[in-house]
Amino acid sequence: MSEQRSCVIIGIAGASASGKSLIAQTIYNELMAELDAAEIGVISEDCYYRDQGHLTMEERIKTNYDHPRALDHELLAEQLRALSRGEAVDIPQYSYVAHTRTSETIHFLPKKVIILEGILLLTDPLLRELMDASIFMDTPLDICLIRRLQRDVEERGRSMDSVLQQYRDTVRPMFLQFIEPSKQHADIIVPRGGRNRIATDMIKSRIRHLLLD
Repeated sequence: MSEQRSCVIIGIAGASASGKSLIAQTIYNELMAELDAAEIGVISEDCYYRDQGHLTMEERIKTNYDHPRALDHELLAEQLRALSRGEAVDIPQYSYVAHTRTSETIHFLPKKVIILEGILLLTDPLLRELMDASIFMDTPLDICLIRRLQRDVEERGRSMDSVLQQYRDTVRPMFLQFIEPSKQHADIIVPRGGRNRIATDMIKSRIRHLLLD
């Protein structure tokens, strides 16, 4: 592949549990067969939830994590620009249990391909300007809720009642207010979740084209 383009940035957005992480990981795994493993990486928007170490646990639990202001998109954009210049960055790490950042970071080296995934990526014009291609996972909300329940209870130690309350209070309202309208900014809209084989191949083809551009 051509090395003319220093960095290709792909953004994958959509509702929580819509299949963003699955399709991002599938593309990552399959493109590693064509690129060196060190030349492609995945960054989760969740890493950029704002530090809430100064708040009590009760205050952290009340935070609306589905509103754009909960995320430090300025830092994400700054680090993406640094990676595009060939500079390494230290990505913050977020704890779903403590509801704040941890003291650890991940040292992330520049890549030829960076895949971003997160619910609110396409709501921010700063981030959209940095993307070479944008994808929206158009998965029905009832399916997303079932997946979210299973994931948050099994993987994040949440109770079913707390997940359902958060869905009613913030997840669904913020999806309708911010996430779903951001679909208009997507280059590719993917139905049927992260196992959509045709869409996965289409995105991989687009990445190859961008690398050669």
